[in-house]
This record gives sequence, C-alpha cells and structure tokens, in this order.
Amino acid sequence: MRKIWRELKKEKGFTLVELLAVIVILGIIVAIAIPAIGNIIERAETGAEEAEAELVENAARLAHVAAQADTEGTNEASWVFDGGDESTPNITVEELRTNDYLESDTLPDGTLNYTDGSFEFTHN
Repeated sequence: MRKIWRELKKEKGFTLVELLAVIVILGIIVAIAIPAIGNIIERAETGAEEAEAELVENAARLAHVAAQADTEGTNEASWVFDGGDESTPNITVEELRTNDYLESDTLPDGTLNYTDGSFEFTHN
C-alpha cells in the first residue's frame, strides 16, 4: 500500500484549485476583451461610412467642376445640371457611377445634397 502511495505522490499534474484559478482568469480576460472588440468593430464601421461619404462628395465635386469647365459646349456633363439651372447641380450617386466618377459594384446607400456651394452625402 505504501508503495502505491509513493508512486501516486510522484505523479505530476495540476490540482483542482490551480485549474479553477486558470478558468477564472480566462473568464476575466474574455469579459474585458468582448466589449473592447465590439467598440473596435463599431469604430471601424463608422470610419468606413465617413470615408465612403467623403468619396462620394469628392466625386460629385469633380463632376460639378468638370461641368462648369465645359467651355467647348460638348454637353458631356449636362447631366450634372439635369432638371435645374447651372448654379444648382442635381447629381445622384447612380449618375456618378454611370459617368465613371465612382467605381463600385455596390452603390453607397444614401442621399447627395448640394447646399451653400458644397456637397453633402448622408447615409440612409
């Protein structure tokens, strides 16, 4: 019996308390990490939307300037003022893509407005 007891004493391994401590520590790490990861994803989505809005606004600005600079009267950019006078451009995101000012398989979902001499894209 003593021989068996000595052999069992030689066994190496973790105690139940050590294993429980590791599990508790891992639980704390997970509890901290999940909200942090959620915030990172949310900030990335917000940043992507802001970048997309800026891209659409810049494309509209470029189309507007190209239409104003059309001194030869080719009317290639007449779609910019479609339905309005030359002081108020009327541009949609679809028209920007159709006329090669945007390259995208999926169009951004939102509205492009022109007020006070500048464009503003608002996501829906």
